[in-house]
Amino acid sequence: MTKNNTLLLWIVQTMLAGMFLLAGGSKLMMSTQQLSSPGSIQLPVPFIRFIGVCEVLGAIGMILPGVTGVRPGLTPVGAGGLLVIMIGATVINLIDGAPALALFTALLGALAGLVAYGRWTRAQPARASAKA
Repeated sequence: MTKNNTLLLWIVQTMLAGMFLLAGGSKLMMSTQQLSSPGSIQLPVPFIRFIGVCEVLGAIGMILPGVTGVRPGLTPVGAGGLLVIMIGATVINLIDGAPALALFTALLGALAGLVAYGRWTRAQPARASAKA
């Protein structure tokens, strides 16, 4: 992987981490009334809070392993988890009749998938040389 690709991955990871920290943090900080807004699909509040925790942990997992050098193989796992969350969010937004929001969540999911793939393929040669 070239130096430019590594820099691009770090830029995307940082941007996504910020987005997911804000999104997940807001799900954890909002009141029950704010989380159950009328006019949209009603998801159970504990489930929304669980998604918030997953988003915050995924954001941390995309940055912390690479910065500290401890278990960098967790970065693609965190990004893959966020991809799964964004697939669900896209489906919910499409069902709810919010195509613009569905497009945005699909884009975030695609970027998370890019990070997962980029970091996974980068980690494979390192694992192979460590076993030899």
